[in-house]
Amino acid sequence: MDKIKIGDHHPILDIQNHTVFANNGNVVLCYKTVLPEIHSLSETDFDELHGTWFQAFKSLPVGTIIHKQDIYQKKGYGAKQLPNTTFLQKATYEHFKGREHLEHQSHLYFTLPLDKTLNAAKYVNPFTKVPKGLHRKLDVQLAQFITNVNDAVSYINNGRNIRLEPMGPKEIMDHNDVYFNGFNHGYDTDIQLHKKHIEIGDHFFDAIAINNEACFGGPLQSSKTNERYTSDDFTFHQGFIDALGLELNENHIVNHILYLDDKHKWRKLLEKKVEELGKSSNFGTLNKVVLKKVQRILDQINEDDSARIIRGHLNVIFWHSEADQLKRIASLINSEFKELDMVPYYPRGEERKHYFLNSHPCHASNFSNEDLYVTDLKHALCLYINNTNYTSDQTGILFNDRQHNIPVLKDVWDEDKKRIKARNFAIFAPTGEGKSFLANNILRQFFEDGLRLVIIDLGGSYAKFAKLYPDQHIILRYEHGKNLGINPFYIANEADLTPERLEDLALFLLELLAETKVSKAREVAMKKVLLHYYAHIKEGHSLASLYRFVDDTKDTLLTKLKINEAHFSIYDFLHILSEYVDGGLYSFLFNVGADQTYTIEDKRLIVFELDEVRDNKEILSVMLKLIKSAIQRTIWRNRSEKGIILFDEFAKQLKFDNVLESVEFYYQAIRKQNGAIGIILQSINQLPDNSTAASILENTQVIYSLRNEKGYDALQKRLQLSSHDLNQLKSIRNDLTGDQKYTEILIKIGKESNIFRLEVPPEVYAAYLTDGKENERILQIYEKTNDMEQAIKEFLNNKASLKK
Repeated sequence: MDKIKIGDHHPILDIQNHTVFANNGNVVLCYKTVLPEIHSLSETDFDELHGTWFQAFKSLPVGTIIHKQDIYQKKGYGAKQLPNTTFLQKATYEHFKGREHLEHQSHLYFTLPLDKTLNAAKYVNPFTKVPKGLHRKLDVQLAQFITNVNDAVSYINNGRNIRLEPMGPKEIMDHNDVYFNGFNHGYDTDIQLHKKHIEIGDHFFDAIAINNEACFGGPLQSSKTNERYTSDDFTFHQGFIDALGLELNENHIVNHILYLDDKHKWRKLLEKKVEELGKSSNFGTLNKVVLKKVQRILDQINEDDSARIIRGHLNVIFWHSEADQLKRIASLINSEFKELDMVPYYPRGEERKHYFLNSHPCHASNFSNEDLYVTDLKHALCLYINNTNYTSDQTGILFNDRQHNIPVLKDVWDEDKKRIKARNFAIFAPTGEGKSFLANNILRQFFEDGLRLVIIDLGGSYAKFAKLYPDQHIILRYEHGKNLGINPFYIANEADLTPERLEDLALFLLELLAETKVSKAREVAMKKVLLHYYAHIKEGHSLASLYRFVDDTKDTLLTKLKINEAHFSIYDFLHILSEYVDGGLYSFLFNVGADQTYTIEDKRLIVFELDEVRDNKEILSVMLKLIKSAIQRTIWRNRSEKGIILFDEFAKQLKFDNVLESVEFYYQAIRKQNGAIGIILQSINQLPDNSTAASILENTQVIYSLRNEKGYDALQKRLQLSSHDLNQLKSIRNDLTGDQKYTEILIKIGKESNIFRLEVPPEVYAAYLTDGKENERILQIYEKTNDMEQAIKEFLNNKASLKK
C-alpha cells in the first residue's frame, strides 16, 4: 500500500452523538480532555491526578482499549479575542497577532473492539474492505460497555482538576479528516508511503515508540523535577513525560494506547515467559535484563490485589514541512527519552506506516503483541500528560502565558462568583519591580471595559494613562491652601437628599468630630440637625453654611428638635469644626469656590493625587473623608454599575489607625456594591498584624505578587499560601533584555494560582511609565500637544529615528 485515498476507505461508518461506529466493527466513545494549565500543578496534584485516572479505569471491562491522544500544532496567534478599538487596544492587537505558539488538543477514546481477545496479527491493514461495513447493533454487551465508560467519566468529572466532555459528530469528523489529511489545511490530499518517511501533502511524518518492556530503564513516577525552574531552596515539579508535550516545541502527537487485559491470563503467560527467559538468560545480557523486568511485573501482580495488567503502546508521531528536519526532531525526542531512562524504538518502512495508520482511534485495536509492552495500569498511567496550554476565560484582564507570551484573558472579576466570593485585590512587590505598571495594566483594561475607577494615588502614577481619555477623567491634586473641589453637602435638588445620602452626611460629620464609637442616638440627632438645615437653607450648601446655621440657631436648636444635649453637643460641634471653616487652620479644604462635584459625577476615571499630604495625619484623614464622600456620589451612586477603588502606595499612611479603619469601611461597604477595592504594598508586613488588617486580607481574594529578592515567607504565612504557591513565587524570573521583554507575576484567584507574564507593546509601555527620563520626555511632548496619544506616538517615532 504505497498510496492511500481515505475517501475510498473511510474508517467511520456512523456517528451517534459522541459514539463512533467504525468500519471494522469497533465502537469508540470520544471525549475531549480538559486539563489544568501547565505549571499550575504541585507534586501532590500530579499524584492525585494519577490516582484519579487509576480509580476510573481499573474497573473497566476486560478488552477495553483506552487511547489518549495529545496533538500539538504550531500556529500563529489569531488575536480574535483581543479588543481592537482604543489606541492601546489596537497596539496590543497588532503586537501579538500572528505570534507562533504551540496549540494543544487532548482527546480520550474508549474502544470496545469487535474482537475482545485483542490478539491482532503483526500487520493489519486497517482499510481492508468490509462488505457494507460491520455496523454493530446496540446489543447488551455494547450497552454495558457504555454504562461502564459513563461511570468512569463521571468519576473523573467529580474530581478536582480534569474534565471529560463528549465530542460532537462534527468535531469527530473534523479530527478524522485533519488526521488523515496530514494536518494540511485548505485542500485534500493523499497519503504517500515512502521508505524514509510518510508524506501527506506538504508535510513529512515520522514516528518513535515505546513498544516493549526492554524500552523501560528505571522506575516511572507521576511527576519529576522541573530543572528549568527548580533551584537550591525549592523543587518545582512537572509531569513525568511533560518534556514530550508542550516543552517539545514541534508539530507532534503523543499517542498512549492501553489494552485492559485479563489479570489471571497474563499471570500464567508471564510465569511461562519467566521460565523461558530463565532457561535462555545465559545466551545474552538483554535476556537477563528482560527477565528481571518481567519478574518484577509478575511480583507486583502477585503482591498487589488492586493491580490491573495492561498491554500498552506509546508513540510520538511528528511532522515538518521539510523532510530533512525530521532527523533533528527525532534527535530531540530521543534525548528526552534518554533523560527519562527509556530507550525508544524507531520504526521503519512497513512498521512506521502501521504505527501512523493505527494511531487513529478507530484502528487502535490493530497493534500486535510485538508492538506492546506489558505492565501494571498504575505504572502505565505515569506516562499520561496531565496539563495543557494556559486557558483564556471568556472575559477578563489580558496577561501572557509562560510558554510563548501569548495573551491570556483571566477573569479576575468573576461576575458569577464561581471562584471567588469577594473580588478585592492586592498587589505586592518591592520598589522598582513594577507594581504601578501592573496596576496601570489592570485598571486601564477595566476602565476600557466600562468600569468606573477612583484611584487614591501618592506618586502621579496614573496621570498618563488617564490623559489618554481626556473627556472621561479628572485628576484632583492636593495643593496646600487649595481645596479639592469636593463639597459633600452639595445637592442639585431636594430629591438628592435620600435617606442613604443623609446617613452618609451624618457619618461624615461624626467622623470629622472624631466620634469613634457612634451611638444610634447621636446618629439620629445629627440627621435631625441636617434635615432642619436643608429645610431652612435652600441654596449654597456647604460645611461653612451648616456651621453658621447651627451657630445662628444654637439657643433654640436642641429644644426645637427635641434633642438631648448628651446626644448632640453644640459646643463641641462649633469648637471642633471651627478649624475647618471661616479662616480656621484647615478651612481651605472645605472652601467651596468653583464646585467640581457635578463634574466628578460625570467622570468614569477619578484620580486623587495626595503626594503632598502623605505625612500630615490630620489633613490626610479629612481628605479621605472627602474622598469617601466623592465615592459615595460616583461609584456607589448606582449599584448596578461596576466600580473599583484603588489605594496605591498606601504603606506610609497605614501607621495611622484612622486610615486603616477608613479603608476597612470601604471593604465592608463594597460588599453591598458591584465593586472591588485594590491595595498596593511593597510588603505584606506593611499591614499591621491586627484584626482590622486580618479582615482586609480575608476579603481580598485576588492576589498579584511580583518578584521579591528578600523572599516570600511573610506573604505565605499571612495569606496562607500553599507550598506550591510558594514554589511558584520562587520560580519567578523577569527578562527585560530579550526581544520579548516581560515581568512574571503570581496571580492567585481564590484557590487557583499560576505564574503569568506581562509583555506589552511599546505604546502601552510608554503609557504606563511612571518615572525616569523617558517618562519626562513624554510629558514634555504632552505639554506641547495636549494630546497624550499624539505625545506617545511622537516619542516612539523619535526613539526609532535615534536607533537608525
